[in-house]
Amino acid sequence: MATESNLAHDDTPNAGRRDFLYVATTAVGIVGVGAVVWPLINQMNPDASVLALSSTEFDLSGVEEGASVTIKWRGSPVFVRHRTQKEIDEARAVPMSDLKDPQTDEARVVAGHEQWLIMVALCTHLGCIPVGESGEYDGWFCPCHGSQYDTSGRIRKGPAPTNLIVPPYKFLSDTVVQIG
Repeated sequence: MATESNLAHDDTPNAGRRDFLYVATTAVGIVGVGAVVWPLINQMNPDASVLALSSTEFDLSGVEEGASVTIKWRGSPVFVRHRTQKEIDEARAVPMSDLKDPQTDEARVVAGHEQWLIMVALCTHLGCIPVGESGEYDGWFCPCHGSQYDTSGRIRKGPAPTNLIVPPYKFLSDTVVQIG
């Protein structure tokens, strides 16, 4: 009969080899999980065509005072209005208590370029496109449901809950604006 000492077995622990195996196995597992997860996360990033539409530059030099143009940004229409001094004065004279969505005219334009009003051209009620220079306030009027905006694009009357949205924009020069 064989005794325990005769077995092919070593009782001396070799912790270094065992620790190395644990660390190596864990490292290989982490790299494997990363190799599987990275493409899944990366596919959620926008592609080049979407990034190209994320901002647009527009030359303002062709827009005369008192005129508006509609341009496209991110698939939506955007009003660019070259306001007259009268329109600016009217917008700034409105008491905040008269507004459904109180916002000063100064908060809706870039300082030093107050004559330029840039807004997403979608009514905040149901997304219709308002008609410019119309309505009781000589701003924008949404014929679908009767929302009326003033010369600063603020809701004054009708079912729209908020002002026309001002997109992020900055002036690259006195005549070029970048929207987005």
